[in-house]
Amino acid sequence: MAQVSQMATTSVAAWVEAIAVSPPGIETIVLAGAVAGAVEGGAEPGCAFGCNLAGAGKTKRVYLWAYRSNNLDTGPPMVVFDYQPSRSGAHARTFLEGWSGHLMVDDYSGYKELFRQGVVELGCFAHARRKFFELHAANGHPIAAEALTRIAELYAIEAASSDLDPVTRQAQREREAKPRLAALHDWLLDQRRRTADGGALAKAIDYSLKRWDALARYADDGRYPIDNNAVENAIRPICLGKKNWLFAGSERAGRRAAAIQSLLATAKLNGIEPLAWLKQTLEKLPAWPNSRIDELLPLSQSTTA
Repeated sequence: MAQVSQMATTSVAAWVEAIAVSPPGIETIVLAGAVAGAVEGGAEPGCAFGCNLAGAGKTKRVYLWAYRSNNLDTGPPMVVFDYQPSRSGAHARTFLEGWSGHLMVDDYSGYKELFRQGVVELGCFAHARRKFFELHAANGHPIAAEALTRIAELYAIEAASSDLDPVTRQAQREREAKPRLAALHDWLLDQRRRTADGGALAKAIDYSLKRWDALARYADDGRYPIDNNAVENAIRPICLGKKNWLFAGSERAGRRAAAIQSLLATAKLNGIEPLAWLKQTLEKLPAWPNSRIDELLPLSQSTTA
């Protein structure tokens, strides 16, 4: 095992900058990926970390927003991290400007304007389930246990249809999921009438009832996922990694980090070894025509010869 001496953050940042901005540049490849449609699935106002303000001796909290493709769609999976200075919903609207499709999110208010503009809202059943799971884990609540059992039936239907085409999957949802969804909704309404306001059970039920139209919408189309776990899994390495690197050196460094993390995460999703892809791509970049930059994306169907 080799031991590496501590080196200045500015030195590491300079190396990353050389990779990210060398013409045509890693950031250009990320732009090609975003244009290719990596947002037809889920989004999260991602993971917070620190950003050093150049020359100011201060840090501020900034964010990587995550946009992940839908695993039930055809085509290779993709994820794009978008560096932004806040959790404002304006950032999502700017990133998705001119785009239409379905977007799975939690109940964050920053997305609401997108849905008023015609983007199809999908609710995440994993978020709804988590409310009941936490309640049951805390004290073995029997109503929470029943909710978990009912939601597990919906997930079992999804597991059984994971390899089906969208039309066949939708037919199975019509037969099996929709009756269970209707029964779950009626049961939640009945339990809410029996439950006092303000408690953990009331809050768990209220979340599902408030989000019900969005939660149940996945059953209307065989292309829609039941939850947003794919994007949460994409965020997890960033949120774990930030405990090691903590800060971006500057606003510009944050954008570079988002670009490179997007490509490495997408490579992993496509079964491509990230370091090998990065090495090959950096060797090709100096002579690679900008008109063919999308061919360098780390996708299973890309032509990178």
